[in-house]
Amino acid sequence: MKPLLVLLSVFVVLFVTFKIFRGHYEFALSGRIAMSVMLLFTALGHFVFTKGMTMMLPSFIPFKTEMVYLTGILEIAGAIGLFLPNFRVIIGWLLIVFFLLILPANIYAAFNNIDYQNGTFEGNGPSYLWFRIPLQLLFMVWTYLSAIKVY
Repeated sequence: MKPLLVLLSVFVVLFVTFKIFRGHYEFALSGRIAMSVMLLFTALGHFVFTKGMTMMLPSFIPFKTEMVYLTGILEIAGAIGLFLPNFRVIIGWLLIVFFLLILPANIYAAFNNIDYQNGTFEGNGPSYLWFRIPLQLLFMVWTYLSAIKVY
């Protein structure tokens, strides 16, 4: 829920700010900045809630802690990459693939009631997927519209 609030609130503030100060709306730029802020916000969780995030990975995944750090670094790189004109489109596609690839970890965490912030098995459970799966799809569409198919 927090990443969605970060994404939407940053977008709305920027969308209105651009209209006031530039005289027109900047949909794609507002979307890219909002996505970048959201990615930086979620990347921070990889370093603050490492124990809980390692619990989100099935036992057959090796180097869980390193994987959590790596995905946090990838989110930071994606946040920066959205502003590199020569790489924006490829970064957009890579972020879409990234969002798709992390979805199984969220599904695993939901079915195992993992609360990644507290590192416990007292999370929301499978009902959380009614929110999380559409959220991942929103992130993918958002990235496509703001980084790949710029209006």
